[in-house]
This record gives sequence, structure tokens and C-alpha cells, in this order.
Amino acid sequence: QLHVEESGGGLVQPGGSLRLSCAASGFTLDDYAIGWFRRVPGEERAGIACITSDNVVAWYAASVKGRFTISRDNSKHIAYLDMNSLKPEDSAVYYCAADQTCDLSGIRGWGPGTQVTVSS
Repeated sequence: QLHVEESGGGLVQPGGSLRLSCAASGFTLDDYAIGWFRRVPGEERAGIACITSDNVVAWYAASVKGRFTISRDNSKHIAYLDMNSLKPEDSAVYYCAADQTCDLSGIRGWGPGTQVTVSS
């Protein structure tokens, strides 16, 4: 199990911005690729971005490309998701996860997630 914890969610107006953070518990985040996912009620959890352990952004989902930025600070052992130009359809529970590579096929644990609500 690779335990992670997300933070930074909240209520924001359309067009606003939020920064989500992802921290690890019991392992070193720096050694893993980090993916961000989101889940809308009634739908499957969907991957939206991934960054490799050596700080290379591997991919973004089309729905967030150009608006969201994934990054990491290995000196602080934290990964981030900067979300700009938020839309109501971005409302979801956001999760991060760690894996060996950005194909994210070997995820071994999920955090509690952080709720993002985009509404006026």
C-alpha cells in the first residue's frame, strides 16, 4: 500500500483557481510517478494528469490540458495540481496516486480525496 493524502479542495467560482497538494505517508513520494484523478458521482474515476519521478510531465487528459498544471517539489516531497479557468464540470473528488510509471496500472492505494466544487 502506498498511502497518499490530498488537500486543497474547496468551493470556487467558475473561472477561478485552486491548487491541490499530494503528500505521502510511509514512503518517499520522490521515487514514484504521481497521477491525479477525479471522480464525478455516478462515474468512474478518471485520470487527468501524470508526472514522472524525475519531474517530466507525461500526459494530461484533453479535458484539462491547457488549464491544469501538474508539478512536484521533491525537496518537499509534495506533488501539486494547479487548476485554472475552472468550470462547473470540473467539480469532482480529486485523488492522487503513486505508481512506478505514468501508465498508472499498478496503483496500490488511494487517499481520501479532496472535494472541488465549482459553482457561482
